[in-house]
Amino acid sequence: MAKKTLILGIGNILWADEGFGVRAVEYLHQHYQFDDSVKLMDGGTQGLYLVHHVQEANVLLVFDAIDYGLEPGTLKLIEDSDVPKFMGAKKMSLHQTGFQEVLAMAEMLGQYPQHLLLVGVQPEQLEDYGGSLREKTRQQIIPAIQHALDWLNERGIHATERAVPLSVEQSLSGSEISLENYEEQRPSEDQACRVGDDRVIKSKEFHIQYRPHSLDPDNQISCDVDHRGQY
Repeated sequence: MAKKTLILGIGNILWADEGFGVRAVEYLHQHYQFDDSVKLMDGGTQGLYLVHHVQEANVLLVFDAIDYGLEPGTLKLIEDSDVPKFMGAKKMSLHQTGFQEVLAMAEMLGQYPQHLLLVGVQPEQLEDYGGSLREKTRQQIIPAIQHALDWLNERGIHATERAVPLSVEQSLSGSEISLENYEEQRPSEDQACRVGDDRVIKSKEFHIQYRPHSLDPDNQISCDVDHRGQY
């Protein structure tokens, strides 16, 4: 029986280097083709909605931005049982915890990939709302893909380089958020806030400030958690 392979890019393109995984799988799809047993997918931040896709795969390859605690732009490959540990060791965003849960649920349901590879890059910048990949991160897309292709080849899964790369209209995510259009159409910093949603940050309906809970003994909240009243 032919192996079913899922090549997945996850992350959030709205937060600079967080979009590495999505951009990597987009580039792979644009420049290479596989047979029908291989599915390439922009997983974005879908979390648990990806479970049934993972369950169908014998081989799973994931591109993502991972905080390994290394120098920005460092590429690191993690295999098999170690992957869930790194997906949440230093969580950067909600999608990583979500994907840990995807793997855990697939395993619980008894349909877990036989082979698993995480191709991760250490991000340089995340706090740039609407920003694109930084140069150190962008430079790792092609090396990441080459590592992925080598790993797949070792498992009998082969890619063919396209004679002519696909157009942006044929990309996984559509032309609207292709890397080129995304960068060219980004508004200036004066027009669009770089650290969050300006509608919230400047709204008078929201009050964003640090408000620690008072430790005044007279204002402490207590509750009886033991029926004997001992605590």
